[in-house]
Amino acid sequence: MTAQNLLDRVTVDPTICAGKPSIRGTRIYIAIILDALAEGLTPEQIIDHYPSLTIEDIRAAVAYAAELARENIWKVS
Repeated sequence: MTAQNLLDRVTVDPTICAGKPSIRGTRIYIAIILDALAEGLTPEQIIDHYPSLTIEDIRAAVAYAAELARENIWKVS
């Protein structure tokens, strides 16, 4: 699956999740997935908590975060 295919799984719509990035069709925020990964949960453990997610959805969240990092709009000092 290409990076663009993964990013197509992400939606940012002001009428869904108050415009926060989420996985299309799930209302699960990208931030929730990234926080879970940062806490050390495996993709399989995240899917256990959110059965509507797939491995590709987890990868899409990481791809979305990578895209934001490439844009370099926020710097940690």
